[in-house]
Amino acid sequence: MNIAHLLARSARLYADRPAVLGGVQVLYSYGRLGARVAALAGHLRGACGVQPGECVALFSPNHPNYLEAQQAIHWCGAVAVPVNYKLHPRELAHVLQDSRARAVCVSPDSRAQALQAGADESRLLELGSAAWEQAAGGPALAMHDSAPQDVAWLFYTSGTTGRPKGVMLTHRNLLAMTMAYFTDVDEVHREDVIAYAAPMSHGAGLYQYAFLLRGARHVVPASGGFDPAELAQLAAQLGRLCLFAAPTMVHRLVAHLQAAGRGGEGFKTIVYGGGPMYTDDLRRAIAVMGHKFTQIYGQGESPMTITALSREQLMDEQHPRWAERMASVGVAHSCVQVRVAGADDRDLPAGELGEVLVRGETVMAGYWNNPEASSQTLRGGWLHTGDMGSLDADGFLTLQGRSKDVIISGGSNIYPREVEEVLLLHPGISEVAVVGQRDADWGEVVVAFLVAGGAPVADAELDALCLQHIARFKRPKHYRWVDQLPKNSYGKVLKTALREVLQAPPKP
Repeated sequence: MNIAHLLARSARLYADRPAVLGGVQVLYSYGRLGARVAALAGHLRGACGVQPGECVALFSPNHPNYLEAQQAIHWCGAVAVPVNYKLHPRELAHVLQDSRARAVCVSPDSRAQALQAGADESRLLELGSAAWEQAAGGPALAMHDSAPQDVAWLFYTSGTTGRPKGVMLTHRNLLAMTMAYFTDVDEVHREDVIAYAAPMSHGAGLYQYAFLLRGARHVVPASGGFDPAELAQLAAQLGRLCLFAAPTMVHRLVAHLQAAGRGGEGFKTIVYGGGPMYTDDLRRAIAVMGHKFTQIYGQGESPMTITALSREQLMDEQHPRWAERMASVGVAHSCVQVRVAGADDRDLPAGELGEVLVRGETVMAGYWNNPEASSQTLRGGWLHTGDMGSLDADGFLTLQGRSKDVIISGGSNIYPREVEEVLLLHPGISEVAVVGQRDADWGEVVVAFLVAGGAPVADAELDALCLQHIARFKRPKHYRWVDQLPKNSYGKVLKTALREVLQAPPKP
């Protein structure tokens, strides 16, 4: 079944309900949204030549037309490729080339970057433009009859060992993920509002399907992103506000509400994930906002659906292991099996640390055009997450570390290898190791430990080098020069030792 069927169903059942809002202004009802999506799908097929199974990229910050662009891509049977709009043009170029995107949807302020990355201007569609509105009023296309196993969403991960890989999510994957939202995360009612404060190209955008199915409202804040004061105002004006937020966003929202002398009025549910939520921060959030929270743990390879820590579990303060459960990421989603295994892929006893493995209806079909990586990651029929954790006797998973050393800053994944490779382009650097340092505002920030290979190098020079090759948010916040990097007997850099250096109190 084409996942766009969820919108078509709601367009028939709830034609007059408000669907898309820009701030507090209603832009489209469900009936009109459905008509616009069918017309935009027709434009993609007729004017852009997009055929079923071909890719259409979305390179834009959050925008009121973003949701209908995604749905139009589904509607015509194509594959949506939502791309992090913060990517450097060189990084975007790889995604466009690897996916062979037939067309690219952009916002006005991302058009130049897309062209620089090699997008075909004749197939460049600008959200909200006069041409976009003309296309949205054109003839409708009948929905393509996609098979459940057809790819619907292609999500590019940041590369740990080079180029990012395209995670293939099928219509079946997305439908199972949607049903799991209702069973394991939260119920959705027609009066609810989902606010897209985190990027719609990532986890926040994946929750559109549950809210479309229920005929609820979708609001894109006027700022297009995360602003605590704006969200508090939207909650007050619209009520029953729901959102997905990285722990750093929750921290900033709670700090704003506390400073303003407000609580969680107007908020219904905040789903947090994408990074570690420290227990003290969670206690403070509940104290200020009440029991509005639920946690999910997932990966692009099993979107938003590995484990969940429910509102009820967080409220159960009388449970003897409540504190331990607060520090966990919850129990397996109802649509997947989760186990912890050793290096031989055999199950480990409760409490022992190993790699988190996942199997179920939401696990990806594989990596786009990369069968070798697919077979390695999905060996034995289980997704090997690369994350390290332990299960307790009741099935609660506690993550202990990330074997891939990913740094999560402001909800965005940053892999050290790609930063290290750029810094090593400078002739004044002989060795480098990049790690994450805990930060109150961002969750983690990037720190680069450097060994000189010549004359001293200024931080500004290294910043400029990074900005030539990678996205701005991946650039190190701090550079630390050392005589040598700590290594084991095999010559491997001990990043745990570097993290300990960062955690140690400053010397008097």
